[in-house]
Amino acid sequence: MKPRSAKNKGKRLQNKVRDIILEKFDSLEPDDVRSITMGDSGEDILLSPAARRLFPFSVECKNQEKINIWEALDQAEGNSGNHIPLVIFKRNRSKTYAVLEFEELLQLLDE
Repeated sequence: MKPRSAKNKGKRLQNKVRDIILEKFDSLEPDDVRSITMGDSGEDILLSPAARRLFPFSVECKNQEKINIWEALDQAEGNSGNHIPLVIFKRNRSKTYAVLEFEELLQLLDE
């Protein structure tokens, strides 16, 4: 796959995640949740303070046929700051999945 095609594939997942967050939390405005430009460092989805209160995650998106989940988690943790790192991934013709630390999942279930 050409680098441009790979970036477009990744951007499609970022846009899909952005749209789902905006759809789920209808009190948010479009500028509360933004997909970053491919190649920029940091989180893949930028959240306003209002969005962060509703969706407390630092999102790393991976749309790849073969994913090294450990590298993706390291990248998400490195970009997360004080937020919960979350890796959202998929491949062609598959469902979309999310990975976070098990302890974080348990805390979310308690809330």
